[in-house]
Amino acid sequence: MTSETTAAAVGVSIEDLSVSYGDNEVLRGINLEIEPGELFTFLGPSGSGKSTLLRAVAGFGPQPKGRILIGGDEVTRLPPWQRNVGMVFQSYALWPHMTVRKNVAFGLEERKVRANEIRGRVEAALELVGLQEFAERRPSQLSGGEQQRVALARTIIIEPRVLLLDEPLSNLDANLRVQMRREILDLQRKLALTTIFVTHDQEEANTISDRIAVLNDGIIQQVGSPMELYDEPANRFVAHFLGTANLIDGAVSQEDGTILFEAPDGTRFPLDCAGIEVGTERTAMFRPQNLRIAAEGSAWGESQVKLPGLVEHREFLGSQIRYFVRVGEHTLVVDDTHRVDQPTFDVGEAVVLGLETGQVRILGG
Repeated sequence: MTSETTAAAVGVSIEDLSVSYGDNEVLRGINLEIEPGELFTFLGPSGSGKSTLLRAVAGFGPQPKGRILIGGDEVTRLPPWQRNVGMVFQSYALWPHMTVRKNVAFGLEERKVRANEIRGRVEAALELVGLQEFAERRPSQLSGGEQQRVALARTIIIEPRVLLLDEPLSNLDANLRVQMRREILDLQRKLALTTIFVTHDQEEANTISDRIAVLNDGIIQQVGSPMELYDEPANRFVAHFLGTANLIDGAVSQEDGTILFEAPDGTRFPLDCAGIEVGTERTAMFRPQNLRIAAEGSAWGESQVKLPGLVEHREFLGSQIRYFVRVGEHTLVVDDTHRVDQPTFDVGEAVVLGLETGQVRILGG
């Protein structure tokens, strides 16, 4: 973000926010600082509270406890129409009897903006989303991606301080989702508009977000950039939710000055981690691509842990072969890059896995 962009955009502060539906507490003690001009994502499974949090920022749903500030102004008790935020819903909510032009103009007409100004702003909004030639069509004559662009144009034309997107890609097929997420990111960068995006799709969140808040059971589990969350998850939930993770429960010990991780089944390896308390019950985490696989008896470098095992299952994924290898009492997932004429390993074959100790992360409990 440039200094000009940051100066034009506004931040969003969420302080000790809790939301309940009757006796059911959906959000508990949410604290977040969303930076001006940031594309920030609420990510989590169904029922995690991510859409409830977005709707609280928009002013929908029950009155929350805590505070919401937009650009430093508290909006917690303001109705939605006084918050100057724009929201794109999962269903797009377009008027079926209106043309694209009329749908986009609707918000300005409701605000009693002068007709000549509306015409100019509608043309600019349609050009921004690439829909000038569709201006006289109705929503039923548009594809899903085109309908989404209409919903975006209708929202940004009112010049909201914050753009809110509630799972806007979930109704599109896989290829169109990839295209539209790029278009949303490009649009957000052009407008320098603080944007909050809600999704349950990890790939979607990783590809467009500056930062992500991972939610589960109404609580923020961790906040960070996509790469930070993937490489340094705070707990088991984050490790599993952002990609595939190998998790082994055990304890941290020390032997001849070397810090070791030991699992109850005898699996053990040294740790290349500072500040870990010896004697604590912890979880070792490493990703499938952090493991190398070779035939039994293969030599590895001194820095690699050797884990002998048996192939239980394998999947061909095109660019990769995914192996499920039984090591002790654990089944470890290994992603091996597929190359023409590269040897593969059959189910039941004895193999050895190599693991660089620097790739292991130790999670609490």
